[in-house]
Amino acid sequence: MSLTLPPKVTERAFARLAEINDGADAPKALRIAVEGGGCSGFQYDMQLIDEADPADLILEGAGQRVLIDPISLPFLENAVIDFSDELIGARFVVNNPNASASCGCGISFSM
Repeated sequence: MSLTLPPKVTERAFARLAEINDGADAPKALRIAVEGGGCSGFQYDMQLIDEADPADLILEGAGQRVLIDPISLPFLENAVIDFSDELIGARFVVNNPNASASCGCGISFSM
């Protein structure tokens, strides 16, 4: 039986999530899922949500939560979830060692 290594979340990503939730009555969690579609076969879906699903993997840091559903977890094995603030825009990004190719937007990938 092989063990799936969960993704890691950078301090920068947790810090940005803390900024987003600063002053919120009920802090939101960042849910990252992998769905079929996009120009390379799979795409990341990122949403801020109120509640975790009981089956979600919960990654915590800086008082914040990142959620991964069990179906997406194998696609995100050993990935790094980060926050990028560049000229092209500020966004959460997934650096995924399992992706054999990705499109220019960074949202779509193939395996």
